[in-house]
Amino acid sequence: MPHVNGPTEKSTKSSRERPVRPGGNTADLVKRRYSTRFVQPSDFNNADAPPVPKLHLPDTESIQSITVDVEALKDPGLDPENYTATVLSDASDQQLREYQTSLRKLKNRASTDLQQNVYQNRTQFIKISKDAEKLNEDMRALRSHMSDLNASVSNLSANTVVPEARSSFENAAVRTRKQTNRSSVANLEQIYNNQLQTLWKEVEGSQKFLPAIPGRHVEIEQRRWAELDAATWKPKQKVSLILLNDHLMVAREKSRNRVNPNTSSMAEAAQKVSTRLVAEKCWPLQDIDMLDLAPMGNARDKHEMANAISIRCGHESFTYQSERSSSTEKDKLLQKFRQTSEELRRLLRNDTDISTKNKKAMDFYSTRDPTIAKKTDLLRSLSNSNDRSEILIDVDGKQKNLRWVEGQIDELDIEVALQHFEDAVRIIEKLRKLAQGLKGNAMVQDLINTKIDSRASTLADLVVERLISTHSFSNATKTNIAWLVRLGFEDRARESFLVARSETITKRARQCIFEGDLRDYVFQVSFVYFTLMRNTVSIYQKCFPPLMMSACVRWAKEHLDGFNVILSRQLSSVQRGSPTWNECMDQAKEHTMMVNDVGLDFKELVRVKEDGE
Repeated sequence: MPHVNGPTEKSTKSSRERPVRPGGNTADLVKRRYSTRFVQPSDFNNADAPPVPKLHLPDTESIQSITVDVEALKDPGLDPENYTATVLSDASDQQLREYQTSLRKLKNRASTDLQQNVYQNRTQFIKISKDAEKLNEDMRALRSHMSDLNASVSNLSANTVVPEARSSFENAAVRTRKQTNRSSVANLEQIYNNQLQTLWKEVEGSQKFLPAIPGRHVEIEQRRWAELDAATWKPKQKVSLILLNDHLMVAREKSRNRVNPNTSSMAEAAQKVSTRLVAEKCWPLQDIDMLDLAPMGNARDKHEMANAISIRCGHESFTYQSERSSSTEKDKLLQKFRQTSEELRRLLRNDTDISTKNKKAMDFYSTRDPTIAKKTDLLRSLSNSNDRSEILIDVDGKQKNLRWVEGQIDELDIEVALQHFEDAVRIIEKLRKLAQGLKGNAMVQDLINTKIDSRASTLADLVVERLISTHSFSNATKTNIAWLVRLGFEDRARESFLVARSETITKRARQCIFEGDLRDYVFQVSFVYFTLMRNTVSIYQKCFPPLMMSACVRWAKEHLDGFNVILSRQLSSVQRGSPTWNECMDQAKEHTMMVNDVGLDFKELVRVKEDGE
């Protein structure tokens, strides 16, 4: 039994054991994987479970933008680096972009405000200058009225003096004035000439001191005066004082004696026949002072010097005394001297004001317009135009002066600076039309035309630059050429447009690169040439009248010849009549059909030049 059972258990045990295969570990892992049991997931909807914590993410809407501090930017001592480091230290990308946008808006707004302020300040400056000029004219008129008032008061004071016997000059002048109409300038000049003629005859040597000039005349003449010695105050010689409107002349007496044969005694024989005056001294009124010496004497000689006067000229002093017992003669002379001196000062002041005004006018026009500074004749005409009626012009039925023209020129300069071309052209047309209507005033017409021509040339330069930069656009080119035609620069507009188009054709043709295929290169060059020629002629026809079309046709023919030169150079190494030759010629002639749309036929003109041509 034991012998039988033993071998049987051993065989059963060996039959239950599985054979070990290669890679047994992998199989064991797979077995464990499939034999793993998973626990059911928990119920997360349980109300008793605590809530899941939420993540705090930044909200883009809650981020506050950084505002631009305008007051801080206005600080002249602002340090940009420290300021940006302080303000933008914790800023995000979005805040930086918003801050940059705000700065750009602030810059644009500041630029616009600056431009408006410049325009407003210039307008106000022009207005203030006109008001100042008007105020200056009013002040000159007021000063003239005050001088007239002083002269009238002096005349009233002079009329209160008791009249004495007048000299031959005064009596002749009074009689002549009563018989002559004072309103006639020619008659008054004749009176003045007669006075000077009489003075030259009576006073020897007076003509060299007082030559004849317009307006010179005798105001008063007194003979009974004596020149006193400066040291002893004793009479030296008898003199006559002759006061003119601009000079004071002192003439001494020169006696001539002759013997009368009909008398018996020698005492009666020597008699004074005539007394002739000789001019001794003569001073301009503005260089002398006439003083009354009556108040200067003491009680003892006050009565003696009551009729004495002192005439001072520079460092020299002369004393004269009237021989009359009354002081009426002296008072009359002093009163007339003051009145005449005041009138002379007023005339000189007016002349100075006029010369200053003329100089300012010349400086004003020459500094504002360098072109006018070169026209000396025009500046001289402006400075000599003292009559206001000569520089008044009629504008829409209203009288305007040259200041109004300057205001229009200032507006034109502003429009040109701001590149408002339509408004600038309109102002130029208005002023040119105004100048054409001033046929009776050549000076103002020349002035306006000179100013307008210089501004029109500057404006044309700007429009030409714009035309060259936008010559490929039909509407822009049409507008620019219309401005130039209205300014009178149509020839320049035509030449600038065609030159710009020529440069474009040359530039585009040079951009065509030869890469080995001759037919492809000829196709590109011919397409560029004839396409640009068609577009150029089309724009030209829209901008210029048909009478000016010959210039465009001549331009197109020149570029066609240039294309033939390129074609001949490229086909110089190709046999005439070969397939390549024929194909290149066919492509070029096919492209010439594009210019047929604008009325040009260049098909028969495309050819290859021979060696002898």
